[in-house]
Amino acid sequence: MVVVWSAQTELLDHLTGATLLLVEDEPSLAEPTVAAFVEHGCTVWHAENGADARAMLRRATPDAIVLDLSLPDVDGLVLCPRLCVEGGNAPIIVCGPEPDQRVMLLAFRLGAEDFIAKPVDLDELQARVAVAVRRRARREREPVAPEPAGVDKSHLGRLSIDLNGWRVRVDQREVHLSPTEFRLLAYFAARVGAIVSREQLAREVWGNEAMCSSRTIDAYLRRLRNKLCGPGTPQLLHVRGFGYQLVESA
Repeated sequence: MVVVWSAQTELLDHLTGATLLLVEDEPSLAEPTVAAFVEHGCTVWHAENGADARAMLRRATPDAIVLDLSLPDVDGLVLCPRLCVEGGNAPIIVCGPEPDQRVMLLAFRLGAEDFIAKPVDLDELQARVAVAVRRRARREREPVAPEPAGVDKSHLGRLSIDLNGWRVRVDQREVHLSPTEFRLLAYFAARVGAIVSREQLAREVWGNEAMCSSRTIDAYLRRLRNKLCGPGTPQLLHVRGFGYQLVESA
């Protein structure tokens, strides 16, 4: 128990000095959320609606955004892609109703990095925001993973990956990926042919082993597979038992 507490404390240290934009119209939910993050040294901007959130983003960029889907002036799903652009690609954690697979997948397609069901557990929300802030900081320090010796990750059969330009092509068809989808593909490309478990992805891509029991990973992988596989073309990312495998095809 001491080890778990120490790891959690170390994770929440990433909130210190970070700036969070909370988009939530219910005072009974917003007030304890603001207090919980401020307690860990986080600066919180609170917007009660979409218009206020966008106005705040015109002045500065936060390190993360927590977005409620039920707002008085705009649907959170409509607002999400706008916040992605106007928020400088700050990671967005969406808070929505008890997991509706369609809503969750749509949120990911519109740019959300994570999804947490209501009623929100504040400890879980803090941990997910801390992971997102830590991951963004790592990405800014090391935007491209080191290329293993002997592996040409630019050309893997039908798949072409430009790690520096963050561009992907399959059969000369350009594939548009979100930052998280690109990190996933780059991780698989460094291990082409190997079977990668969900636990590995949770630990090494998301930086949070607890994610392995979340539907978030499955949703991202499903979307990545769909984007890589065009109509009438063989799949490049295969499901193998409890893991996934990127194959290099001719």
